[in-house]
Amino acid sequence: MHVERFGYGGTPVVLLHGFGTSAFLWRHVGPMLAVRQATAFAIDLFGYGESDRPFDADFGVRAQADFLDRALTALQLSSVVLVGMDVGGAVALRLAVDRPERVSKLALIGTPPLAEIPGPAIRELQRETARYALRLSRGLFGASSLLTPFLEDSVAFPDHLPPVLVGRYLAPYLGREGANHLLALAGALEEDDLDDLDVGRVTQETLVVRGTRDRWCTKAAAEAYADGVPRGRYQHVEEVGRLVPEEAPAELATLLSQFSRGARAGERSANLVRSFGRRPRSIRFRS
Repeated sequence: MHVERFGYGGTPVVLLHGFGTSAFLWRHVGPMLAVRQATAFAIDLFGYGESDRPFDADFGVRAQADFLDRALTALQLSSVVLVGMDVGGAVALRLAVDRPERVSKLALIGTPPLAEIPGPAIRELQRETARYALRLSRGLFGASSLLTPFLEDSVAFPDHLPPVLVGRYLAPYLGREGANHLLALAGALEEDDLDDLDVGRVTQETLVVRGTRDRWCTKAAAEAYADGVPRGRYQHVEEVGRLVPEEAPAELATLLSQFSRGARAGERSANLVRSFGRRPRSIRFRS
């Protein structure tokens, strides 16, 4: 699994991306957390980004939570503030319930209702897997026609995700097997992994964040998470879609920093300059 590390010695904050993205999504938020006295770890979920992708591996939510648990052991992180976006939020919930000692606080960003995961866009990919695989496996850029509309629908305004950024998110799926692997990731998201997951069992303080233009996670869904978790609260970010870390990184970093430190709104770290400029460290390990 591939990990990007930002900062040293502060509160450990682990950042999980969702479907169709990777640790690259956190390239702005990670450094912003680092200068606010946190140590951020942006992880490529197994099979995504630069992490390995064995053809016979399980890429479902329950398996991803197990891989994440092993990753935290390898990183020598006994307990972390865990942040998950959309499907990554489901992985975070799974770990928070199954291994509560691993998660000190929990943040969910644009996570749709568990009963609706993987969501309509991914369900369409699942239904059409056989047809897409036959048609797309012959081209080097076959995944583009699948993933580009999904990404473009994830932001509030098109200029927030220009073609160069779409290309960066598509990079892990280039090649003749890229589309097939993307379809395998979609097919691995099964409802059975979430049937027994009750948000009422989440004991951690939980922050639920939603972009007001998110078409996947509605306001009602976000508020339901905040109400269902015993120690949950809801915060929205104006005029952004599903990809809050892409469209509003500064605002999100402030929310996460205040949440992880238990700070009052508007409080600022006195040591921003001291940590600024440290370069992220890339870590690879095998569990």
